[in-house]
Amino acid sequence: MLPIATIESLDHDGHGVAHVDGKTLFIDGALPFERVEYQSYRSKATYENADCTRVLEESFMRARPRCPHFNVCGGCSMQHVEFNAQVAVKQRVLEDNLIRIGKVTPEVVLPAIYGPEWGYRHRGRMSARWVARKGSVLVGFHEKRSSFIADMTECHILPQRISVLLVPLRGLIASLSICERMPQIEYAGGEDVDVLVLRTMDPLTAADEVLVRDFADHHNAGRALPLQFWLQPKGPDTAHPFYPLDAPRLCYRLPEFGIEMPYKPTEFTQVNPGINRVMVQRAMRLLDPQPGERIADMFCGLGNFTLPIARSGATVLGMEGSAQLIERAIENATHNGLDHRVDYRMANLFDLTEASLAALGKFDKMLIDPPRDGAIDLVKSLNEDAPSRIVYVSCNPATLARDAGVLVNIKGYTLKAAGIVNMFPHTGHVESIAWFEKTGPGLSREEVAALDAAEAEAREAAKAAKKARNAAAAKAKADEEAARVARKAARLAHYLANQAAYDARSAKK
Repeated sequence: MLPIATIESLDHDGHGVAHVDGKTLFIDGALPFERVEYQSYRSKATYENADCTRVLEESFMRARPRCPHFNVCGGCSMQHVEFNAQVAVKQRVLEDNLIRIGKVTPEVVLPAIYGPEWGYRHRGRMSARWVARKGSVLVGFHEKRSSFIADMTECHILPQRISVLLVPLRGLIASLSICERMPQIEYAGGEDVDVLVLRTMDPLTAADEVLVRDFADHHNAGRALPLQFWLQPKGPDTAHPFYPLDAPRLCYRLPEFGIEMPYKPTEFTQVNPGINRVMVQRAMRLLDPQPGERIADMFCGLGNFTLPIARSGATVLGMEGSAQLIERAIENATHNGLDHRVDYRMANLFDLTEASLAALGKFDKMLIDPPRDGAIDLVKSLNEDAPSRIVYVSCNPATLARDAGVLVNIKGYTLKAAGIVNMFPHTGHVESIAWFEKTGPGLSREEVAALDAAEAEAREAAKAAKKARNAAAAKAKADEEAARVARKAARLAHYLANQAAYDARSAKK
């Protein structure tokens, strides 16, 4: 009989959390308030990962997954959670991280930004693989906790017009001479065109090219948006249009700001364009850029926030670590007639210092939109001449909370508001946005140094305590082993001392 647990909460990946016999359990497929049977697939000293095998008492949060591939495909982890409950769970994850990691609480919790729960994903990187034992090609996402590709025939988070192509694409790739040398198909959906990028590790033959063109022509008949194929022989910068060459340019638009953003399908853009529009609107309301202000957009990408800020009349410095994105950002500023208000520079923002940030000049306000690692070097580099307002757009609540702790507890900011952006429905991914206002002086260098020293001392003390616990555990284990060996030796000595008596007793039997 399998063990049973009562689920207390959900973690940030949508796993049910329970506690049994002093261990924390993370149970895939289980929801708060449920009693479930579970089977562990990973066991450590203080926690276990497990699969829910049977629900004994069902939660009000449970929903019937729409996709037939749910729980096999690793693309979604929360389809079994009712949609509004997903949003509530993510909001709680954000608040818990802010309190637990950053020791901060927002003055206002912003209403969650969310939109349609299906067909939202306008970017996706699907794997393709020839499977000899099936005699066919698989196209889709990886299975959960596996390198195998899920045997998918549909995907409900992709637009329907792309989902219906999954099976035909399997047939197309299987028919190509390089079917075993095409490991990936990248999808990018724009306002006026859908692009599929074929990762070709060997060149297409003339016959292969005909097959791809025929596929495009067939599926473009009566299609709302044209379908265009690109080829990518090596790295992302080698991607180029293949057919049809007269397709519209890939772009997305921010109508409220009169912005159009052309981009290449291999360049980073948000996967959910509808939610991105609302997120940009909220970021601009919180930042409140004014004519004459000088504003920094850190980790600016191709200008998703830079150009709406510039449209307000402010001047903007956009900084980004990717030369390719900086090049695209410059083109987009010119394309939108805003190049006179924008200056872009390439820089490693994970290597900022107080001196290098100060050399950029004074900023009235700042927008920060970092990757999952956050912006710890940037926020630590802010000095007494720091921006009066910071809007921070995050894709990782843990690093946002860490950075918020520095801004509030060291740099003199107040966390005025924070809330989630449900950019990725049915996944555990949490995007969020936070507004910080400079309300007081930060700690002095001496105070920061003392704080750092105290934290370092606490870390060393924790390490020493852990080392002592491990040593005590190792000694207890060694003592137990020594006792076991001694007992075994005693039994052997006793037997040898009395062997004649035992042999005689055995002979009588």
